[in-house]
Amino acid sequence: MTKAMDAKNIQDIYTLSSTQKGILFHILSEPDSGIYLEQIVCTLSGDIDIDNFEQAWQQIIDRHTCLRTGFIWQDLDQPVQVVYQRVQLQIEKYDWSKQSTFQQKELLETYIKADRKRIYKLSQPPLMRLTLIEVGEKNYKFIWSVYHLVLDAWSLNIILKEFFNCYDAFCKGYSANLAPSLPYRNYITWLKQQNLSQAEAFWREILRGWQSPTKLAVGSPTHTQGLSQEDILLPSETTAALKSLAKQYHLTVNTLILGAWALLLSHYSGEKDVLFGVVVSGRPTTLAGVESMAGLFINTLPMRVKVSVSDSLLPWLKELQSQQIKLRQYEYSPLVQIQSWSDLPKGLPLFENIIVFQNSLVDVCEAPNKNFQIVNINSSVNSNYPLGLAVIPGSQFRLELRYDMSRFYTDTIKNILAHIQTILSSMVAKL
Repeated sequence: MTKAMDAKNIQDIYTLSSTQKGILFHILSEPDSGIYLEQIVCTLSGDIDIDNFEQAWQQIIDRHTCLRTGFIWQDLDQPVQVVYQRVQLQIEKYDWSKQSTFQQKELLETYIKADRKRIYKLSQPPLMRLTLIEVGEKNYKFIWSVYHLVLDAWSLNIILKEFFNCYDAFCKGYSANLAPSLPYRNYITWLKQQNLSQAEAFWREILRGWQSPTKLAVGSPTHTQGLSQEDILLPSETTAALKSLAKQYHLTVNTLILGAWALLLSHYSGEKDVLFGVVVSGRPTTLAGVESMAGLFINTLPMRVKVSVSDSLLPWLKELQSQQIKLRQYEYSPLVQIQSWSDLPKGLPLFENIIVFQNSLVDVCEAPNKNFQIVNINSSVNSNYPLGLAVIPGSQFRLELRYDMSRFYTDTIKNILAHIQTILSSMVAKL
């Protein structure tokens, strides 16, 4: 037994969720691609007590089982996750304060790219890296890289809030009084208790007759490899109008954007029946304390939408929202199972593009400690899908379109973003 697998340090061992299995498969298939690695980059401005900073992060590691979890798969029929009692966190620290602003920018870009390609030992937690770089007097760059195997976006907010509370308490000379954290195992146990028979009936009906993924006719093979991203900010007037419309007609803004995405896919595919993936929170309301649990709960589910030029916009959107509510009852359904319940030939994916509605990290990063401020926070993560739209809330919605450069030209992606903005503006005018 290796030192990492020291039996005395093992707290728990249990199976993976279906989503974890899928992510693990893709990470192992492309170990140096940075796939499903979330990177959060921000500027910290002000007095930072490095010792308290490190101590606060260590307390977070100690609190949450998912951050003390490694994954074992070799010589096993099924992979397992191993929770360790004690995991020591090391924060990488650099001093670039003597470099020029231009040099710092280049160094940061190079570091972020290299950090994404660094290979993790998935059996050895924590499956995250923290980097603190001094770039000037009372000025730092902070990089948090963490695998989606152990944390989803909702959990990032939980962790950051707790970190700021812990750091603030340490700076004041005491430990933060946080409620006990609940183990991720609770969710895995809940998953095993679900009966898939009702889910199977639901998905078979939804996917009846579906035989090929929706393809955008604008995709073109290129010689460029890798993933990239383009984004736009919706005008504040459009954002405000969408929020107002949603409230007026008892819709969610998510429904409006899902509708716009379906219309866009119909236009570019030439199909009136389209299907795309929707990332859902996957947090069951029947699981006690799930709102404050850290771990991977998200799931990606198929959303099938029929588009007709003769349909009135408002009833169509209301039907789309009704479909989302029904889908929510079966958020726990494993995607691999859903695919097996469809009429799709083996070897073909159900969908090649996804949409995700992300939580903003800006609000949570208003640190209680007044000695420093968090500014210019950004996050990014790459998935295995050729095309993915991320929607980030705010006074101006930000739309990020992440794409496989071997499938799409940059100009094509920019055109798609412009088109979805036009569709949303048209919705505002018509409703």
